[in-house]
Amino acid sequence: MKLTELAHELSITPEAIKRFIQDFDLDLGECISTNFEVKDDFEKFARENSDFLRQYEKDLDENKSAKEIAETIKQPQEKVEKVIKENQNNIFDNGFFRSSVSSFGVDQKLGGNYQFVYNYFGNKTSLQKRDFIGYRDLFFYISGVLEPFLNPQQIKDWGIHKPAGIILYGPPGSGKIFWAHKIAEIISYEFKEIKKHYLSTSFVDGTQTSFNDFLLTILKNGKTALFLEDFDEIMMDRNPENSIAACNLETQEVILHHISRFTSENILMLGSANSVSEIDEEILAPGRFDVLVPVFPPNAAERAEIILYSMLKGLEEDSLLYKILKHNKADKIPFWHTVSGRMKTFSNTMIIDFSQSLKKRIKNLYQKTRNEKLIIDQNLINSALREAAAKLTPEYLDQVAQFLNDAVINNLEDFQSRIKALKSELESYKAVEPPRRAIGFQHNEGEDKKG
Repeated sequence: MKLTELAHELSITPEAIKRFIQDFDLDLGECISTNFEVKDDFEKFARENSDFLRQYEKDLDENKSAKEIAETIKQPQEKVEKVIKENQNNIFDNGFFRSSVSSFGVDQKLGGNYQFVYNYFGNKTSLQKRDFIGYRDLFFYISGVLEPFLNPQQIKDWGIHKPAGIILYGPPGSGKIFWAHKIAEIISYEFKEIKKHYLSTSFVDGTQTSFNDFLLTILKNGKTALFLEDFDEIMMDRNPENSIAACNLETQEVILHHISRFTSENILMLGSANSVSEIDEEILAPGRFDVLVPVFPPNAAERAEIILYSMLKGLEEDSLLYKILKHNKADKIPFWHTVSGRMKTFSNTMIIDFSQSLKKRIKNLYQKTRNEKLIIDQNLINSALREAAAKLTPEYLDQVAQFLNDAVINNLEDFQSRIKALKSELESYKAVEPPRRAIGFQHNEGEDKKG
């Protein structure tokens, strides 16, 4: 059963159910599949607690002040305000909050007893088996963008058409290609990457072929999600300050010529960009690439989950590393909270680099000591952290800053909390000017001199 079908049957909007999943920190994999098939446990919960979900939706739809929320859930107003500022978006200037703030969600964050919710999801999906980690807000945002693909009634009832092109933008290593694959999976389109050599004229089996020929072939096949990397470089604005390669200009012309046929021929083009600030305005015009999806570096909670996922990936329970992790309680997320808090603005790639470096250091120490109960101490963690931070260059931080500017301009209302958190993390690097090799981290100077 699809989420929209269950929502209709229970007289609840799909949007309220999506918000409920986020408010109560439910694992997406335990609630719905990528194509929005409802999982058995969540369907059982929703049916048996439909009255509660309708109360949740009614509360969600009401504008309310922090004082009113505090009175409703019987909590101090100061605590309510703190939770809302930390976890919610869309605050009105007049002291009231938009309908996306849930009194139930605030109550849950302040320790309200909602065990009846979690009783339905006792068998937690392990990190290794999850479809993806965190990013529920981005997943639901993308699903909203893709609604015309999933629900043809959107076109009939509201005149909302499928997008012809979507630009995924974010700093290097943030996971843009992952989300491009995820989009193709959600709408059941074949994923096809446009290789760089497709963009120039070449010979295949003695026959001359061009990007135009390639695109015409794709248009005939239909149901394809085309992925183009370095979209911002290829689609750069034409002005005297920018030197654009001839093949890129030709690519722009070919795409603009055919893009009006994309939706009718079931083609969706996905562009990956570090920034959207210098993309030609013609490309971003309505009906072309007018949907922008920001792909943020992971937040602190997501970083801890990614570390644990990377450390456990592929391990059997009788493996040496698993035994060492379990002995240190490093097979659970709380162990990694401190180090994830130090990984400000780290990309997914940097976090994986940290995990790989730490694994090697644990292995080397074990080979010296042959001790399965060795301690994963701060020296091991700091060394791996320094190695991973090598990619945290001034150039990368500038790219994060530019991404923030883009996100504020294009997606502020949708991702206020993420933007605020990332801005705070980025500003922490401006407070001091540490040596490049130790950017963002405090080290013992005496130990550095010894090394």
